[in-house]
Amino acid sequence: MILPVPLPPEALANFAAQIPQTLRRPDIDLEFVGCRTGASLVDSAYESTLADAFVLDAGLDAEKEGCAAVCSFSTSDSGIAALRSCLSIPVVGAAQAAFSLAIQLGGRFSVVTMWEPWRRAITETIAKYGLAGRVASVRQIGVRPDTHELLNGKEDIVFAKLEAEARAAIEQDGAEVIMLGSTTMYQSHAYLASVLPCPVINPGLAAYKACETLIDLGLAQSKIAYPAPGVLASNPFQPIPPVFPN
Repeated sequence: MILPVPLPPEALANFAAQIPQTLRRPDIDLEFVGCRTGASLVDSAYESTLADAFVLDAGLDAEKEGCAAVCSFSTSDSGIAALRSCLSIPVVGAAQAAFSLAIQLGGRFSVVTMWEPWRRAITETIAKYGLAGRVASVRQIGVRPDTHELLNGKEDIVFAKLEAEARAAIEQDGAEVIMLGSTTMYQSHAYLASVLPCPVINPGLAAYKACETLIDLGLAQSKIAYPAPGVLASNPFQPIPPVFPN
């Protein structure tokens, strides 16, 4: 599970906490990793390019190291096309996994996210996957995200804002399913699921279960769609020092 930004161990533990023991299988070990350097909030085209490059770096040797699947654990879906071309094991993007689940649960869904840069990015990702016709809206609450502390200490304010935007998406935009716009927002999932009249999707859990399914079915990305590079050089990012050394 690759986060598209460099993170210290305690922040990685915050992300890992969203996969409860009740959903984990004893035959699958989960490893959460950050990037060696690069983006901070993936809030612009510049940062998206850095995230793509360093997620590729983080996952490039996963198959050699014995991993059964790789996940870009962010709704930016950073680096997944490049990793799919380099690897034979399944590569999952959290946004694509959550979108796929949402369109099984209702006719139209809405995404509620933290702030305007992420709203724009999610709108672009929806268009890239050809799903604009299934999306009622993408809304944001105007709160700058924190990839280290997530929603800790901001629950009262953030949960209320998310609920208000989700209800507006349902009542005004015609949404039948709500998707959280980031894996950083998972702490709001239980609350929103308890107060909203429709399914609420946590993209982190959707991504994890998508990985499980592909592993169980023995499926991975098509090499017709994602052909291997003619020349695969040794990892060009290796000489770059990590922000948080192991």
